[in-house]
Amino acid sequence: MPSPPLAPDDGPIDLEHLRRMTLGDAGLEREVLAMFAAQTVSLIGTLATLPPEAGALAHTLKGSARAIGAFAVADAAQRLEAALQKNSDPLPSLAGLKDAVNEARAAIDAILRRS
Repeated sequence: MPSPPLAPDDGPIDLEHLRRMTLGDAGLEREVLAMFAAQTVSLIGTLATLPPEAGALAHTLKGSARAIGAFAVADAAQRLEAALQKNSDPLPSLAGLKDAVNEARAAIDAILRRS
């Protein structure tokens, strides 16, 4: 089931959700965004090799993405996780996840440059 945005869709990061999750602390928002961006680089790099723990890694990414309001990343990670569980071809889901992560990272970079 897709993650429903809790605020109007204004890009790859639901900023209202992020504000709620960080209790409106702008410094904490920047910190979690930077951590998420770094985490995605590592996770996508590892997932590209489709290691045995790929399902668990996709699950981890899904949770992290939901926590910061990157719902498209969460949904794409969920599709990859499902493909791996069903032993179906994970490559289309992995490609979709990479695209969603790239969009989210570009948005995060823009947010961090503004602050």
